[in-house]
Amino acid sequence: MAPKLAALAVLASLLGAVSCESPLSIYAIYGYDPPNPNQPYPLPPVLPPKNPNPELKVGYYVQKNCPQAEDIVKRAVKEATAGEKAGLIRLHFHDCFVEGCDGSVLLEKVANMPDPEKLGLPNLSLRGFNIIDQAKATLEKECPETVSCADILAFAARDASKSLSYGAIDYQVPAGRFDGNVSLASETFGKNLPPPFGSIEQITGMFAAKGLNQTDMVVLSGAHSIGRSACGSFANSFSNRLLPDNSSTAMNRTLADQLSKTCTTDSVNVPQDYQTPYTLDHQYYKNVLSHNVLFNSDAVLESSQTKVLVDSYARDPPSFLGIFPIGRNAWYDAFGQAMVKMGKWDVKINLDQGEIRKVCGYVNKKP
Repeated sequence: MAPKLAALAVLASLLGAVSCESPLSIYAIYGYDPPNPNQPYPLPPVLPPKNPNPELKVGYYVQKNCPQAEDIVKRAVKEATAGEKAGLIRLHFHDCFVEGCDGSVLLEKVANMPDPEKLGLPNLSLRGFNIIDQAKATLEKECPETVSCADILAFAARDASKSLSYGAIDYQVPAGRFDGNVSLASETFGKNLPPPFGSIEQITGMFAAKGLNQTDMVVLSGAHSIGRSACGSFANSFSNRLLPDNSSTAMNRTLADQLSKTCTTDSVNVPQDYQTPYTLDHQYYKNVLSHNVLFNSDAVLESSQTKVLVDSYARDPPSFLGIFPIGRNAWYDAFGQAMVKMGKWDVKINLDQGEIRKVCGYVNKKP
């Protein structure tokens, strides 16, 4: 616990130092020019994938003589807690945004090597590693050196999404990824992972840099419907959303007052969605519209650029007699599609680019 508290203190001090320099200095950190209030902000172009047609296939491991691969992962996820399942979705996201979807976020610290991604400030609260390790250990017994950790992570995120949405989210995962060998904590904070205090321009730009458009960004932000967050991530010296604020992105005062009593220290964890904290659903978009969201990066989705989409996803499906839903909300299908799209970013597809790790936390020993 002590290392995490120390890391949160470092993060808080870092954000405080940034805010003391200039209210616009954060744009420079993330590689953007300060916004000009007299000009509309041009949306950044969506970058094409580095590998535009990765050789990923649904049912890949049937061809690799390991047809039980996805079932083994599914059983491991089934035994996970709700918090661990939420963590698996976030783990896949954080993996894909740094070095591509290659399992690099799973690598452990090794002596005389730079700190890996999992020790980067935004990743210190990641969880679900034990579920991936459990699935990998079983797979190595059943199908040695066949199933990559990157694919296990993609399968686990899908299975966790289905479980937490009570089956509403269900999509097929193309597989065939290899595991990467590069993992650097320095590539996380301020470079690749969108910050919780980001503006609509920053967040859109950071998604565009991964081949994802603004719609994908709005859809994937819905994952904040589950999971918990440390108070220090939304109430710090750089961006304290609990303070009185008349801006259009201000937190609902009732929620802010409640959190002010709960957040006695930066390390206290609170639900990201107070309405349905253990269900992955479209309640998140209702929370955006009612200003009941924790992060500025959530609140800015009510901007003119994205509000129509948020309104659409916030609507409940029509019902019969006001009781039985007819159809379902469009967000659930959109989420699965966006996860598949994200899962293709900068994947490694052969032994020249990566490997099939025997243990997810360590690269294979060279002969």
